[in-house]
Amino acid sequence: MLGRRVDVSVPGAPVTPDWLALREPADAAARATELADRLYGWLPSRSDGPLVVRDLGCGTGSMGRWLAGRLPGPQHWLLHDRDPALVDRALAGMPAGVTAEPRVGDLTALDAAQLAGTSVVTASALLDLLTADEVERLAAACAAAGCAALLALSVTGSVLLTPVDPLDAAFAAAFDAHQRRTVDGRRLLGPDAAPAAAAAFGRHGVAVVRASSPWRLGPGDGRLIEQWLRGWIAAACEHRPGLVPEAEAYLARRLAASARGDLRVVVGHADLLALPEIRS
Repeated sequence: MLGRRVDVSVPGAPVTPDWLALREPADAAARATELADRLYGWLPSRSDGPLVVRDLGCGTGSMGRWLAGRLPGPQHWLLHDRDPALVDRALAGMPAGVTAEPRVGDLTALDAAQLAGTSVVTASALLDLLTADEVERLAAACAAAGCAALLALSVTGSVLLTPVDPLDAAFAAAFDAHQRRTVDGRRLLGPDAAPAAAAAFGRHGVAVVRASSPWRLGPGDGRLIEQWLRGWIAAACEHRPGLVPEAEAYLARRLAASARGDLRVVVGHADLLALPEIRS
């Protein structure tokens, strides 16, 4: 039953268009609109040209579809991702009136020179897949370039399933440890990403505002709950093999509760807005 693992928040899991489409409504409902409003208020005093937005780890373009209408136009988006097929989908799905171009490659190597002329750097469900050094470099580059950063949907490690199961805490702890693991010499930040990013921007003199942006799932979200559960449990078992004998029965209980309309899931995320001082 655990074979169909699909969860973009799990490092190394397949990032498929189907999964991204499945989670897009929950992402849109969770995003902190108040941070987009603050960003809008910061932007009018910027330069007169088109607003240049860099979307890091753009996937199929869900951030562009959500954010473009909340920012002043005209806008030009640079869509960064390692997967050219995802970038192509993002380009095709950008809102009308917004121009965009692809940027395929390693998005962790951006520096201040490359960000020159950028008004906003944005990302969704990305920070927790980065290392402390990568987040530090991103904060330094944004600060030096004088661009804002809106970084959304970083996992916080908070998961609340209702009704409670005795194994919830064990799977949650194992998943969080999996998120913080070392991959090819890179120690991922996982649930520590949002506070680490806030501290990094602060070290570079950039003001940061954080907001909670949890997924709140229940009846009507059965397909998303199932796919999220499968990825969450599989990652927990990968980190803590001792959970494997319990996993199938635990998943079955949770899916049965979801099918009855009884299961509620709150997955904690944090959004972060970093606003450098406006330079004359």
